[in-house]
Amino acid sequence: MVKQIDVVGAVIVKDGQVLCAQRGPHGSLAGMWEFPGGKIEPGETPRDALEREITEELRCTVTVGDEVTTTSHEYDFGIVTLTTFYCELVEGVPTLTEHADVTWLAPDELPRLAWAPADVPAVELIRGALRS
Repeated sequence: MVKQIDVVGAVIVKDGQVLCAQRGPHGSLAGMWEFPGGKIEPGETPRDALEREITEELRCTVTVGDEVTTTSHEYDFGIVTLTTFYCELVEGVPTLTEHADVTWLAPDELPRLAWAPADVPAVELIRGALRS
């Protein structure tokens, strides 16, 4: 049986730019870019999970807003269902704890990064929605 993994990702927008996070050099999808977030724990809503994950991973506080999209992608380790949400950075500066790097990019610059496949549909939607 294929493992099902439900995760959330934060599309943090500040001054017209989007926060992008690069996965660390070890583990699955090493070096690929993603919207920061993580697994939904039992009993958590997706929004609660996202607030918790951003606090843990980036030492920041966000307000979770509208859903961008939900996508599924089958990797060799399981099927990942990713729900992304627009988020507002309320407090703190993104600090690396699990990621190798973070960068802020304009929506039209997002495709230049090597995104994890589950994040790609959200990248395209964000580019269209935030185009200036």
